[in-house]
Amino acid sequence: RVAVVGAGVSGLAATKCCLDEGLEPTCFEQSQDIGGLWRYTEHIEAGRPSLYPSVISNTSKEMSAFSDFPFPEHFPVFLPNALLLDYLQRYAERFSLREHIRFGTTVVSIRKSPDFTTTGQWNVVTEAGGKQTSEVFDAVMVCSGNFSEPSLPLQCFPGIERFRGQYFHSRQYKHPDVFQGKRVLVVGMGNSGVDIAVEASRVAAKVTISTTRGAWLLSRVFEHGYPWDMILNTRLMSLIKTNLPGPLSWWLINYKVNRWFNHENYGLQPEKSWLVREPILNDDLPSYILTGRITIKPGVKEFKDNSVLFHNCPEEEPIDIVVFCTGYIVSFPFLEESVVRVENKHASLYKYVFPTHLQKPTLAVLGLIKPLGAIMPVAEMQARWVSRVFKGLCQLPSQSVMEKEVNEKKKNQVQWFGLTFDEVLKTEWLVYLDTLASFIGAKPSVLGLLCTDPWLALTIFFGPCSPYQYRLGGPGCWEGARQAILTQWDRVLKPTRTRVPAGSSSSFPSLLTVVGLLVLLAAVIFGL
Repeated sequence: RVAVVGAGVSGLAATKCCLDEGLEPTCFEQSQDIGGLWRYTEHIEAGRPSLYPSVISNTSKEMSAFSDFPFPEHFPVFLPNALLLDYLQRYAERFSLREHIRFGTTVVSIRKSPDFTTTGQWNVVTEAGGKQTSEVFDAVMVCSGNFSEPSLPLQCFPGIERFRGQYFHSRQYKHPDVFQGKRVLVVGMGNSGVDIAVEASRVAAKVTISTTRGAWLLSRVFEHGYPWDMILNTRLMSLIKTNLPGPLSWWLINYKVNRWFNHENYGLQPEKSWLVREPILNDDLPSYILTGRITIKPGVKEFKDNSVLFHNCPEEEPIDIVVFCTGYIVSFPFLEESVVRVENKHASLYKYVFPTHLQKPTLAVLGLIKPLGAIMPVAEMQARWVSRVFKGLCQLPSQSVMEKEVNEKKKNQVQWFGLTFDEVLKTEWLVYLDTLASFIGAKPSVLGLLCTDPWLALTIFFGPCSPYQYRLGGPGCWEGARQAILTQWDRVLKPTRTRVPAGSSSSFPSLLTVVGLLVLLAAVIFGL
């Protein structure tokens, strides 16, 4: 019996993967429906993520799909939140997940059973309708997400206590009419911050974004009009990124992102830009800067009564409203602190999933990661691995080996990304997927396929690393995986190529077979 906490993306994947392995999942969801982050509500609910109605996915549908369940071909390439929720509902219906979910049920506490050292079992206390219930489970999957508890470090902003205007965390944001005619300051330059600034600028008198470090900016519409992640997240690109020296890797990224516009000229160039930082996805920001609707400023030095002073800027900027886009805090209120240790905003988890110090590997955390790509295939792969660990089909290394890796990774992440919650969770998307897939025997062999199915092998290596690749073989293989891979560009073009001039032909990135074979040979030499 497995307890699954939360029925969002990770919780649905966990429930489905447990069923695939013959386990008995019970999913506890405190709200009345599935969807987690992607279920929009007009009011803000305690303990739940909050979404603004204009949110659109930053990753394309082909790269975001669960590995055995493609999005409908008529869905747009990037999805409004309502359609992504629709997809999750279809997924739950297709695999009969709802019957395993208890809605309106809050997990109050999860504690080790008295005989944990021998059984690995957990006592799970839940509350529904004012009544508490205690049950024993053999294992637990924590899928409660990391967008519920906002981080609002007001102590880092001198003078905020005397500021007379309005301020709030981005979690409180729903509609731009609150900014009508106002002078708005957005603090922080993540995806939400840029989205909110763009929306606010359509009705506000003036909008300023304050960013200490800057950021690379990508458009969803990438080279030749194709989705950014289907061009950048390929096995070839991953091989290049992971084998190039740091400065050369930075030069490549710098070249790629500045082909759209020169970041330095727009005040966006990242500080210490040789470090690999998560790019921001927004299609509008450069034109809004160019037309004066949005201004980029350095970090906040001090707030005054009705204004703000920025670092290295002598003039005060009058403002009426401040939106703090300062991220979220990782917390597990139903767990004892000793179970998942959080130090310096960093959860000590092996492969971002398993606590390293438990005598039995019967508790896992899913979705607590920020890959540089789509989260849904990652959460699903975590669930596939975890369910097989719970079943005894996959083994974890010793505690000392796991702790050593966690500490090494923490040092590297701090060095590369800086010590903030959002950033110690970041990892290279494709490398991480491949690592977990290799644990369960589901990593595709490009070289093996080159002998048996060369066209598929070339598509896998040079084309986008769509999640269907991880269903070609191994446990849970799906007979539709090959066809899904070979038709992925058809599903991309279906909703956009709605007018076809006479005499035109199908158009999607082609594979140059001869060049492809040469590069593949080079990849073998690199040690693919």
